[in-house]
Amino acid sequence: MSNVYGLVLAGGSGVRLWPKSREELPKQFLSLTEGGTLLQETVTRMLRILPPERLYAVAGARWSALVSFQAREAAFVPDDFLIEEPTPRNTAPAILLGCEALRERGASDDDVVIVAPSDHLVKDAARFAQALKTAVEAAQAGFMVTLGVLPTRPETGFGYIHCPAIRQKTAGGWAQVDRFVEKPSLEVARQYMESGEYFWNGGIFVFTLGTLYQEVEQAAPDLYDAARKGSLLKNFEALPSISFDYAVMERAGRVAMVELDAGWSDVGSWDTLYEVLDKDDARNAVLGSAILRDSSGCLVDSRYRLVALVDAEDLIVVDSPDALFITKRGASQKVRGVVEKLKADGRKEADQAPESARPWGAYRILCEEDRFKIKRIVITPGKRLSLQYHHHRSEHWIVVRGTALVEIDGKERFVHEGESVFIPKSARHRLGNPGKVELEIVEIQGGEYLGEDDIVRLDDDFKRV
Repeated sequence: MSNVYGLVLAGGSGVRLWPKSREELPKQFLSLTEGGTLLQETVTRMLRILPPERLYAVAGARWSALVSFQAREAAFVPDDFLIEEPTPRNTAPAILLGCEALRERGASDDDVVIVAPSDHLVKDAARFAQALKTAVEAAQAGFMVTLGVLPTRPETGFGYIHCPAIRQKTAGGWAQVDRFVEKPSLEVARQYMESGEYFWNGGIFVFTLGTLYQEVEQAAPDLYDAARKGSLLKNFEALPSISFDYAVMERAGRVAMVELDAGWSDVGSWDTLYEVLDKDDARNAVLGSAILRDSSGCLVDSRYRLVALVDAEDLIVVDSPDALFITKRGASQKVRGVVEKLKADGRKEADQAPESARPWGAYRILCEEDRFKIKRIVITPGKRLSLQYHHHRSEHWIVVRGTALVEIDGKERFVHEGESVFIPKSARHRLGNPGKVELEIVEIQGGEYLGEDDIVRLDDDFKRV
């Protein structure tokens, strides 16, 4: 019996869901519904069909701590859960890097690998699992397998799979793919949708390791040689930045498709998120706290304060701690232009995330001006921040809940609820939570420069890391 392994692709960034998604916090680390983050939901779905000790994630060093933290918050995952990319090189090198790591962990040519992006939304996890079980059967028959989604609209932003034979199969079956099609024009996309023979390419792949290497040898010999010579990781930065679809799937000899009918969405824009969310009788989708009077067809994400709409129709309203985005439904892709303008003006709102999860807990920026910044910081029981110092700022910590263990220049002290402590510039310091309840503090930063890159991290021997 072959084993089934899972690879979750957890790298990448995007701006199409600004102001929620930022360069510092891409959408896979966000909760876009009332559940966990997209990464956490992906991990939970994958564990429906394979054991946790055979599930891994591929991500760059920039995201490694956050990927591991969020995954462990969702489920038990192995200590070596993360396979780290030296640098971003698109999905083909990332998948091959993951597969090489699986081989090092004992996977054989007969074993099956399921590759899933971490930033997609699936409403019906049970149907998703069933589709993957069918895909595993097709992979064991020697096919490279992809999951296809029947279009619900004439989408021009997706690649398509032409698989007319799937209509002759019984429900839950698989069929050989005729061809892959690049992103079409609007008119062609309408024709694809009406035909019932074309499917969105969901970027979910299933194959045995043996079949993968056979196909890569023919389709991408440079990648194959790097993998077979054991030099893939060593020469990773020199590899071409190329997608797995283009490098392998579109050139493979035997490709099969399984239809995925599970409420799938790539959540590529606020408009696509609106489509998959539950709505009230007036077609409004609300996340958070909102009052809608005589309004219809609106998406409101207001998890930070109350938002009220009156006589509004087909609007998207997205609130965040430091920015508010409003547009007509159908125009949310134009948010790219907003981000480009913010970057051109040097605005922090383009990249800086006002709140973020960290391996030790989470923080949220409450207020920021030229020479001061106020944060709310929550530290998980038993966790602590790194030993560090700052060149340009001092910090004042006020304990709101719990007990803090504070280290300043080698001296430790407990700081209890209602008490505070001051950390001067250049003082080596560390903050930890020794208790059994969450530690919540308010941090007030002051100084001539308050950027996150003014953090010099040290090891326990006071050496810079």
